Amino acid sequence: MKSSSFRLALAACITAAAAAVLVYCLATETETRLIHTEPSEFAPVVVLEEAGQRCMNFHTIEDNGRHTCVDLSDPDKMVFAYTRMMASAVLVKPNTKNVLVIGLGGATLPLALAKMLPDAIIDSVEIDPAVARVAEQFFGYRQGSRQRLYIEDGRSYVERARKHGRRYDMIMLDAFDVDYIPAHLLTREFFEHVHAILAPGGVLVANSFTISTLYERESATYAAVFGDFFNLRPENSAITSNRVIIATKGPLPSMSTLRQSAAEMKALLAPFGIQAEQMLKLYSRERDWPQDAAVLTD
Repeated sequence: MKSSSFRLALAACITAAAAAVLVYCLATETETRLIHTEPSEFAPVVVLEEAGQRCMNFHTIEDNGRHTCVDLSDPDKMVFAYTRMMASAVLVKPNTKNVLVIGLGGATLPLALAKMLPDAIIDSVEIDPAVARVAEQFFGYRQGSRQRLYIEDGRSYVERARKHGRRYDMIMLDAFDVDYIPAHLLTREFFEHVHAILAPGGVLVANSFTISTLYERESATYAAVFGDFFNLRPENSAITSNRVIIATKGPLPSMSTLRQSAAEMKALLAPFGIQAEQMLKLYSRERDWPQDAAVLTD
């Protein structure tokens, strides 16, 4: 009886210990840990780690919304749906040779594009040098002959590029302050500058939000400059409220052309978490805003 009681007691202790270890592991797995805070004239840039991810945020680790997250066990795989939607624009123009990215953040897009498009040059524009320092120190961004960085306001860069006759095959707009897209990067006048520096057949890719109070006016403004565009929204809107606009300088490609690109680039995009053929289901041309929605202007 004593031996039996001892075995039962030992089993209970082992079970309790295992449960304690499990609780500890789960707590450790989900604990948010501050890695670094970079001073900035705009807002402190915060680097944190949680649930196996390294993320960039502004102000504090408690603030809602992560501006960049990287899966530490699989850095190439894109964590956010909106970056996968934006990067899928290579299906629209697979032969892209130069890209302009406005809004560096943690450099998810520039780093991915450099691998997807091995012959392309990626120019990134970031207004906050603190963000650039964090991208280089904590997110693997490196400047070089194919990764060029300009520290300045995105609109100022675009206007100067137009004046100098510069052209890009693809332009990505992913600039956000602590609240939303800066107003001067949402107007018809700005989009006209963007349109002017796109090469013939060039592609505009813009990150926005479905829940924005400006949704209808933003849509009308893009349409006023670019005409029809693809309006990508994730199937599970409960996970993210981002939407991505993909427009072209010229006619949009047909779905058959996009399906051919998806078949050819399927293996290339898979490591980034992009299921090319599935992504095309999000490529909607439907106009879901009133025809009389007012265009945003300077």
